[in-house]
Amino acid sequence: MIFSTRRQLFHWELWSAPRGVIPLFVCLESFAVTLTAFALVHSPATGGDLARFAGLLGLAIVQAELSRNIERVRRTIAEHPHINMTSVWTFAGVLILPSGLAAILAILVYLHLWVRVWRTMPRRPTYRVVYCAAAIVLSCLAGTTVLRLGGIDAVLPTGIHGSLLVVEAAVIFTALNAAVIAMSVYLHTGETSFRALFGGRVDNALELATLVLGGLTAVGLIYEPALVPFVLLPILMLHRSVLVQQLEIAASIDVKTGVLNAGAWHDLTERALSRAVRDSSQFGLLMLDLDHFKGVNDAYGHLAGDAVLKAVATAITDQVREYDSVGRFGGEEFVVLLPGVAEGDVLAVAERIRKAVTTLQIDVVADDGMAAVSGLTVSIGVAVYPNAGTVVERLLHAADTALYQAKNTGRNKVVSIARAA
Repeated sequence: MIFSTRRQLFHWELWSAPRGVIPLFVCLESFAVTLTAFALVHSPATGGDLARFAGLLGLAIVQAELSRNIERVRRTIAEHPHINMTSVWTFAGVLILPSGLAAILAILVYLHLWVRVWRTMPRRPTYRVVYCAAAIVLSCLAGTTVLRLGGIDAVLPTGIHGSLLVVEAAVIFTALNAAVIAMSVYLHTGETSFRALFGGRVDNALELATLVLGGLTAVGLIYEPALVPFVLLPILMLHRSVLVQQLEIAASIDVKTGVLNAGAWHDLTERALSRAVRDSSQFGLLMLDLDHFKGVNDAYGHLAGDAVLKAVATAITDQVREYDSVGRFGGEEFVVLLPGVAEGDVLAVAERIRKAVTTLQIDVVADDGMAAVSGLTVSIGVAVYPNAGTVVERLLHAADTALYQAKNTGRNKVVSIARAA
């Protein structure tokens, strides 16, 4: 048994984590353990505190068991910081439990989720669960500190002063947890966009909803404990509705690159065309094709080719606006929709993308070890509504014609159909 434990520790995923993760992990865990121990010593619990602690823990376990399959699916398809429903229980603990018990509640809730839901999931290494649990523990301790400094001691705040303290505690609770998770995401992926680090609107709306439900749960435990189990129904329905929305989004995303798939991009472009007709405005289309991409697959293997496609998709996305739409048409071909943009600006965006691709250097796992892929180029065809066409198919044909000319006249260039005509 001891030998097996040592072997598992030696092969722990943490040791192969990206640079900077290990010191961050050690510091965070040490801080969380130290502060939790301090809080347990200096915030003694009464019998009523223990009863409310048991109630919150029991409800958290029941909710997790009832939504195990939903949580697994959501965790599997999530590409950005994943918001689970634990804040309902942990934030309620912040409001009505001593700080030490609130921290222990967070630890036990995450321990149960790891044992029953996350342990067997390949994309959920143990050290990340421990890290997230520590983040929640520190968030709970920070939230209870706000309340204690405001003169509230393990009782539900009342009045205007109390309400403001609850809001402040919620802001501190959420902001600290988000910042700690964002540091981990950045170190693991190098992502710098707000959405990648802090999640999208759906994720943050869900977090806000769980905080509200947590506040209502705390009120119920203080004044009408018998009614608290009924909070499970809206939590489960909320969890399921978010899953449905995530599945709808996932159905529109290209798995390899993370940009829109061809069908979803085409639907968005049809809607953009309808708006342009109604508003008498312009929009641009770009069709891009990586030059000599077959050589990447032949030299490094198809997994390396997939990594290159992902990096190129990211480079394209980084060079356009948030409300522009990037899609993958298949193979090494991408398309971009640029609403409300005249031809001169469309050409400028295309040229910016072309230059960004030439600067890429991508570390890939090749057949014979690690390798760096560089020297990539892309040919881009441009078409602008309404000059190049008044229906989507005509615009795509025009962009494809311009792309064909870019390929045939030396590659690594931008060609507009207006110039080619």
